[in-house]
Amino acid sequence: MPSLAKPLEDLLVQSGRPAKTDGRHVNLPIELGSTIVFDTLAEFEAARDKRYETGTMYYGRYGNEASFQLERALSQLDHAHGTTLTSSGVAAISLTLLTFARPGMHLLVADNVYANTRAFCDKVLTGLSVRVEYFDPMVGEGVSDLITPETCAIMFEAPGSGTFEVPDIPAIASASKAAGIPSIIDSTWATPVFCAPLTLGVDVVVASCSKYLSGHSDCMLGMIACTETYHDQIRSTVMAVGDKTGGQEVFLMLRGLRTLKVRMDAIDAAGREIATWLAEQPQVKRLLHPAFESCPGHAHWRRDFSGAAGLFGVVFHTCSNDQIRSFVDALQHFGIGVSWGGYESLVLPVTPTRTGTDWSEDGQLVRFNIGLDDPETLKADLAAALPLLTS
Repeated sequence: MPSLAKPLEDLLVQSGRPAKTDGRHVNLPIELGSTIVFDTLAEFEAARDKRYETGTMYYGRYGNEASFQLERALSQLDHAHGTTLTSSGVAAISLTLLTFARPGMHLLVADNVYANTRAFCDKVLTGLSVRVEYFDPMVGEGVSDLITPETCAIMFEAPGSGTFEVPDIPAIASASKAAGIPSIIDSTWATPVFCAPLTLGVDVVVASCSKYLSGHSDCMLGMIACTETYHDQIRSTVMAVGDKTGGQEVFLMLRGLRTLKVRMDAIDAAGREIATWLAEQPQVKRLLHPAFESCPGHAHWRRDFSGAAGLFGVVFHTCSNDQIRSFVDALQHFGIGVSWGGYESLVLPVTPTRTGTDWSEDGQLVRFNIGLDDPETLKADLAAALPLLTS
């Protein structure tokens, strides 16, 4: 598996753009186009036969120089054989699952996955006669007991969506390899800066580039990075479905990569500072932040991650829904929105969906995304609103 040939900081600055910039723009331009023409029929046919390969100019839907540069950069970051871009993170998840799940097959999915992952499984895959089984995300090597001859893949997240449990990534990956099936992880939260799942034995990494990777809340893009075993199979599915990334999104994503390391380091520090402060408040019952011992799987995080994102959960002592709504509405420096991973701070009440396990926390769960605001400003904002939970 490829390793980083240069320091991460250097890779983020230098990859995905021309090595020499004499007389040229530092950034690749926005590249738009559909039809690509050739001088000879032989050249056209050669491109047609290699159209699924990164770097082959054939038709706009298959990619262009800018998108190929971005795929190469992401492959280096994730230690992947290859990366395929998609139009969104949901598309990355859905098209990966669609690659492996066929009628009559059995798909194992962690019970704390992203809501849209669950929706695709329940609304699309089950309609295609795929049997979807949701498992306890903390089962670790015990997932082996759930694998059947019909099992086609294992899908999980690290940490889990909304409740932030950190699974035993190497154990799940090892179980899937022993069974000869792919393991698929949604690693949007950590980014390659803080975790490299492919080096831990995982086969496929999917992520929403709309979050930290681009970092400015202005880009809809997804990615699938994987080992050589599954790359061609996944890329063929994406191309056959006709999913396509836009030129502006590729440009914004390449721009966002340049500051990824400094943004993640700053967000890690600010997130831990705010989480530590919240844990000391009387209204808070429990902190669900992977870097803190109160979060399930903290030991796994400490072993497999080098840092933490700014997205985490807080369980407040039992209060009314009206109190939670008043608290959220009173915050002046936290936007209310479903996304995260940009420079702005966000807040959102969360109600976990579980079908294979129980969410039995006695309290109100609220998700926070800490952006690049001054932590003291955020603490003052929270301090002003927290009394509404006890009034």
